[in-house]
Amino acid sequence: MDWSHSLRLIAPEETLSIAGLILLLLAAWGGDKASRLISILAVAALVGATALVAPALCGGAMGADTSAFFGQFRADAFSSYAKILIYLSAAVTLVVAPAFFERTAAMRAEFPVLIVFAALGSGMMVSASDLLTLYVGLEMNSLAAYVLAAFVRTDGRSAEAGLKYFVLGALASGILLFGMSLTYGFTGTTSFDGINAALAGGLSNGAVFGIVFMLAGLAFKISAVPFHMWTPDVYEGAPTPVTTFFATSGKVAAVGLTMRVLLDAFGDQAAAWRQIIVFIALASIIVGALGAIGQKNIKRLMAYSSINNVGFILVGLATANVQGASAMLFYMALYVAMSLGGFVAILMLKDEAGRPVEDIQSLGGLSRTRPGLALALAIVMFSLAGIPPLFGFWGKFLVFQAAVEADLMALAFIGFAASVIGAFYYLKVVKIIYFDEPVNAVTGESDVWHKAILVVTCLIMSPLGYLLTRWLSGLTDTAATALFFTS
Repeated sequence: MDWSHSLRLIAPEETLSIAGLILLLLAAWGGDKASRLISILAVAALVGATALVAPALCGGAMGADTSAFFGQFRADAFSSYAKILIYLSAAVTLVVAPAFFERTAAMRAEFPVLIVFAALGSGMMVSASDLLTLYVGLEMNSLAAYVLAAFVRTDGRSAEAGLKYFVLGALASGILLFGMSLTYGFTGTTSFDGINAALAGGLSNGAVFGIVFMLAGLAFKISAVPFHMWTPDVYEGAPTPVTTFFATSGKVAAVGLTMRVLLDAFGDQAAAWRQIIVFIALASIIVGALGAIGQKNIKRLMAYSSINNVGFILVGLATANVQGASAMLFYMALYVAMSLGGFVAILMLKDEAGRPVEDIQSLGGLSRTRPGLALALAIVMFSLAGIPPLFGFWGKFLVFQAAVEADLMALAFIGFAASVIGAFYYLKVVKIIYFDEPVNAVTGESDVWHKAILVVTCLIMSPLGYLLTRWLSGLTDTAATALFFTS
């Protein structure tokens, strides 16, 4: 093995590791007073890591040259695409966090450090080509995420969210590890390429159980039904910037890892796991839509929205082909933009004292008191619902098109019909904002960074976003092709 080649391939991970350790020392020496400086340096490290991974995506990196450390790590175009979304989402989280924490003086110097290490673990997850690398990256991300969920120690909801996330996350990690153990036991290898080769002659009963247990663990990480129970409570209880991070960076990492495992390690055995993915996709679409209808807290509504959208993303995975994978990646980019816009808008919903306004009924008549913020929320809701001509429609169109062309007509039809149900709760929020009597609950001033990010994400979600279609499609096609490249 060429060590210098391997070290070059992991340059983004080295950058974040060194930056995280340096920032940890600064946090110890400078204390909470240095939190803003540490946040700025953390954003710089994440942007630098993004610049390091971009050439692999633009150059269409794939094949043996992207493999490092005896095939345990893969720095191809697919992982580069996912890392760009992960790192940029983490950077945006750090930009919007200070304004949220300053009211209660809850900003700590450890916050940006935890975000950096969580992003590092996420990057390792999407680059994993071995079960050992997968688990190391997953735990690095999870351990930081548990602390982030319970970050506001004076808030009982935050402590509860962290505890629930930790207990259920540990259970899911155990289930995933048991599935990995079965897979290793019945294939004799932890390498994804080796697993694929070992299963080429057919699946034993033990290998089938291994796939099922691994899928159960991964379904928890992507908050798919029936392993979604933690999502509403954690999204509501965790600080809103942390929820933003979970809904964007964490979601991309979990979906990317699921794609890597199923399409790389078990790619030739799609018949064994397709039915499971079809069930999970449809169940997530339906449960996410029905569960959101009765929600009164807007963060819980966004949690069910994330479950619903994961279902649509998994429709592309069920095709088990390049077109479906490309549609998933395109949808993920749109979903990140929509989630960032949605949660930044939620961060801007606060009263005169700066306290968050999360009750949906408190948004009544917002269009007459804060017309700009009301318009942004409407764009987010319509785009999440997939209503044309907003750009969110195109993501759903691509995954359904891939399903139809893969002869999964029933999946596409049921998924499309269920999307109509989901549109109800999005429209309910818009109705309250524009047609109910003004409540005047949202009176607090917004941070300039919040306004800037909200404008950018709304422009992406608007019909102007279609100008990005050809460019983004080229990137997603390249990334998907790299995932299926075998020689």
